[in-house]
Amino acid sequence: MKYLHTMVRVRNLDAALDFFVHKLGLVETRRKEVEKARYTLVFLATALGEPEVELTFNWDQEDEYTGGRNFGHLAFEVEDIYAACTRLKEGGVTILRPPRDGRMAFVRSPDQISIELIQAGGSLPPAEPWQSMPNTGEW
Repeated sequence: MKYLHTMVRVRNLDAALDFFVHKLGLVETRRKEVEKARYTLVFLATALGEPEVELTFNWDQEDEYTGGRNFGHLAFEVEDIYAACTRLKEGGVTILRPPRDGRMAFVRSPDQISIELIQAGGSLPPAEPWQSMPNTGEW
């Protein structure tokens, strides 16, 4: 058995791609538009290519999707948790659970999908401003 992808529904494809590609750093691997059924699928991956995140954009969806917190979260290993959080914060993303321990942080996508960032190779030494930064909202 091989794990292929996780699908999340998004209301604004441009905002989702800005978050996942430009801010988080994933790469679009393929896209499928189905005009008859009025949806677009966009597959994203890390530089290594696996696993993928499938963004499903239903063209006529007007209401907010609910249950984002019930979904759980997507988790990505990063080379430098502090650099990743700095890049996201500078991109306008709220760091909901800062990496106070040098190991783990949480943010959310524009569609409120919880994203966990985990430091590769174990924790970095605690550092400011992260060490004293409080949690914000739900993560």
